[in-house]
Amino acid sequence: MELGSIFLVLAVLVVVGVYLYAPLTQRGRRMATDQSHEISSLKAERDRVINSLQELDFDFKLGKIPTEDYPEQRSALLQRGADILRQLDEIAPASTAGANAEARIEKAAAAKRADSAMQVIEVNDDDIEAMIASRRKQHKSKSAGFCPKCGKPVLVTDHFCPSCGKSLK
Repeated sequence: MELGSIFLVLAVLVVVGVYLYAPLTQRGRRMATDQSHEISSLKAERDRVINSLQELDFDFKLGKIPTEDYPEQRSALLQRGADILRQLDEIAPASTAGANAEARIEKAAAAKRADSAMQVIEVNDDDIEAMIASRRKQHKSKSAGFCPKCGKPVLVTDHFCPSCGKSLK
């Protein structure tokens, strides 16, 4: 056999080997993608549970939820959040895997409450008074009162009533 034919046979064997090995690498990538989608959906569900927990606490403080129903609903949400965190820990163990799952949900809900409370904008009384005065000034410049004939509202710029056509000047 010639040397060229040996190289040709080896090249064909390498191409066949790569062709046969390619599906094995695709399967590994597909599994990693499926796992990342599952992690993403579990994190989204965790965020929904935390938001529901915040809304439940807020509604309870406002008196919208009866006192006897609140503990049951809260414990159900905490249990659902803890289950989600356990599933997340099984898929991708976190650094806080040793912590209690319900305590982690409580901590996340408290952190979100603190973030939303910090978004309150401070406005002093002088700024509020200035805003009110400018609003009143704008309102006065737009309205000229009412038509003497039909009683519909008219603007300062109107020369005739838009409803009945009576001259206003």
